[in-house]
Amino acid sequence: MKYTFLFFLLISMSITSQTNTTLVRPPYLQKGDTIAIVGPAGIIKAHKKPDIAKAKALAESWGLKVVYGKHLFSQAKHFAGTDEERCQDFQDALDNPNIKAIWSGRGGYGSVRVLDRLDFSTFLKHPKWIIGYSDITAFHSHIHNLGVETLHAMMGTSMQDKPEDIPNTIESFRKALFGAPISYTVPSSTYNRTGKVSGKIVGGNIAILSSMLGSDSQISTENKILFIEEIGEYKYSIDRMLQSLKRAGYFKNVKAVIVGGMTKIKKNTTPWGAPIEQIIVDIVPKEVPLLFNFPAGHDADNRALVLGRIVDVTITNTESSVIFRP
Repeated sequence: MKYTFLFFLLISMSITSQTNTTLVRPPYLQKGDTIAIVGPAGIIKAHKKPDIAKAKALAESWGLKVVYGKHLFSQAKHFAGTDEERCQDFQDALDNPNIKAIWSGRGGYGSVRVLDRLDFSTFLKHPKWIIGYSDITAFHSHIHNLGVETLHAMMGTSMQDKPEDIPNTIESFRKALFGAPISYTVPSSTYNRTGKVSGKIVGGNIAILSSMLGSDSQISTENKILFIEEIGEYKYSIDRMLQSLKRAGYFKNVKAVIVGGMTKIKKNTTPWGAPIEQIIVDIVPKEVPLLFNFPAGHDADNRALVLGRIVDVTITNTESSVIFRP
């Protein structure tokens, strides 16, 4: 009996330790380092290949070397190659000591299909930056539970926009990748709830966070700051996913919620009757600070976030700030 108690005590201590311990930070990139562009999810169609080439040129302009995953431009039904091919490219990049960062060409859907096929043992010995957003939230969540920081930032296909139209997206990505200080000022919203908190930032796309529930990739938000964003969903669908996260305890002990882009929300034949902000306000407990209109997600202005890093968040009635600690 005493051994059973001791076992559960050790498990509890391990969970508490993971919650409070600083995550491993992959080495920042330096000129001459190599970054791999891979396709872990949706097809990169022919008309998107020039965008990937522009992304390659962008990284090279920063003094980096760029290699493509062997199956980056493969097609297997919905996906950028079969599950085996996409897994192979990601695994090769994880295990290659010369590759210092893995940059997703695009999101879409498919990352979850390769997660359990991957071996992260070499990665944990020699961590490197995993980069992307949207469907790549699956990787962010899974790797957060392995104790390593990741980078929620632009992907290769983000270069569909002209560089002069997305300067903040590009510059924030560069700063995060090379270890420059990161801080953001956010205009006020009437839906904000004021507060001043600090904690590790976690999260990403709502649909993917919801799909991780009940798996090894489900993150804990206890004493953390949760970032959420979404695209192309009906309001009732967003409500349903957020209700699922709430029932799973996501908002029980969270320190604050940062709301990014809620992009291209679909209109249902039966009107919801309230703005998307009100859905979030009604779900997140009243004592939890809320910051709306953070420039990250599927809009052109998509600022980089170092997930797993401690951030200082100040939310006021005028403008707010999000400052990443060194």
